[in-house]
Amino acid sequence: MGIKLAAKMDKDMAKADITIPLGIPDVRVLQTALNERGEIVITLESTKAGTRCRKCGKRITKLHGRDEWVTIRHLPAFGRATYLRYRPNRYQCQDCEGHPTTSEKLEWHDANSPHSFAYDNHLLVELVNSTVEDVSLKEDVSYASMVGVLERRVDASVDWSVITEIEVLGLDEIALKKGHRDYVTLVTGRLRDGAIMILGVLPGHEKAEVIEFLRLMPLRIAQAVQTVCCDLWAAYTEAAREVLPSARIVADRFHVAKHYRHAAEEVRKQELHRLKKELSKEEYQELNGSYRAFRKNAEELNKQERKVLRRFFEHSTLAKQAYGLREQLTTIFNMNLSKKQAQSRIRNWVRKVQKSSLNYFGDFLQLLDTWWEEITNYFIQRENSGFVEGFNNKVKILKRRCYGIFNLKHLFQRIYLDLNGYRLFAATTIYG
Repeated sequence: MGIKLAAKMDKDMAKADITIPLGIPDVRVLQTALNERGEIVITLESTKAGTRCRKCGKRITKLHGRDEWVTIRHLPAFGRATYLRYRPNRYQCQDCEGHPTTSEKLEWHDANSPHSFAYDNHLLVELVNSTVEDVSLKEDVSYASMVGVLERRVDASVDWSVITEIEVLGLDEIALKKGHRDYVTLVTGRLRDGAIMILGVLPGHEKAEVIEFLRLMPLRIAQAVQTVCCDLWAAYTEAAREVLPSARIVADRFHVAKHYRHAAEEVRKQELHRLKKELSKEEYQELNGSYRAFRKNAEELNKQERKVLRRFFEHSTLAKQAYGLREQLTTIFNMNLSKKQAQSRIRNWVRKVQKSSLNYFGDFLQLLDTWWEEITNYFIQRENSGFVEGFNNKVKILKRRCYGIFNLKHLFQRIYLDLNGYRLFAATTIYG
């Protein structure tokens, strides 16, 4: 079904007619007009013959009249807001006692919504990677209407029935407010085809909360989970062992790297603090840029950065040792090794640290001893939480964009929409 619009081009020229698709089935256009605000108002009538009785469920076709006029927002046309105006048909059941009437249910509109389904989809596509307030202003709809679209159309929890198999389960925490300890746990899944799904946003990061969620997973999915990737947080590993005993637990290599890189950073800070006191102002200024260069991996350094690092290392053998040890361990994690080979190489690395004059790696060596199996499990299939970290960065951007989202239900909906919005809703937008 389409609507025909006429535009006067000139006093002496005929009107030019065009037809655009309306994008909704089973209707007849009765009238198209512009209201006083310049908005398009399309008056329709349904061409469906009958509906289902609200009591017995049988199909009924005896027309009993029409409900009051309904006006809803539809997809914009030519930059103008567009509204659909119609009266739902009412049908009478001849089989039920009292012959009750039932209003027809339309495929393109929910009776409780101020929008057509197509316009809801349009708003949701606009909301992907945006904010409720921004879309509200752009589309001239109320904030409450935008929230209503989310409530009607976006799931607030995972639909396990659409998931066939999760290969890697990710557990990680984020803080809802920067500088506060109000942590929530993000549960994500990587499917066999590589797709990433948000599975849950848990109110906290304690073992009991994680166990409660994992036990909600259907048995067919829980048994298929091959790997659980998480940071070095005992609550996550203990919960995974208890509920998913057949899954391999892998300590995320990026979290591991964060710890040994932190140890090297402490050496750099201490040495630059010492050199600032010992060197002349001119000599110390020659070390400008060493902070950024030191944080880079060796293969990422440009010519100037290598030069400033050499100058820094001429004044500090400790910093040179720390940088070298850090790079050696990173190289091990980058190599295609078996778990047994990796364990051997890491033990050799530990002996080098112990023989060195550095004591900054002590905490990391203790962590390595505590989480030995989980850390070296990485080398079995080289699974990591890279997809989780990338996902968490998207969530952090979402929080900043929205100036914080503290309702966990809404946070789940917004994450789900950012991940799936284009796939789910863009295809149903006819024009705009």
